Amino acid sequence: QVQLVESGGGLVQAGGSLRLSCAASGGTFSAYDMAWFRQSPRKEREFVGSITWTGGSTFYADSVKGRFTISRDNAKSMIYLQMNSLKPEDTARYYCAASETGAWDSWGQGTQVTVSS
Repeated sequence: QVQLVESGGGLVQAGGSLRLSCAASGGTFSAYDMAWFRQSPRKEREFVGSITWTGGSTFYADSVKGRFTISRDNAKSMIYLQMNSLKPEDTARYYCAASETGAWDSWGQGTQVTVSS
């Protein structure tokens, strides 16, 4: 299985931006579809967005569409989540995930994003 490590979280004011990164190792990164999820206290983990293994297609939750952008660099085994126009309701722990078989079966430990109002 691929190992995933997220970074780039922090505290930001509403309206600000953050860029999250996820570094992959131990697998054939270019073969994986990748995704970002998030979870806040007392809520279930929710899908944020995903990117296909080629990088040719991206998908987003309605709540982040137009504000968040996912990209990947297969040469560096990295994916990114550019988050703009952040809102307090975006506060959560953000996780990257990998899928080779159709299920999101590899997960990182997450990085905390806190948006103050």
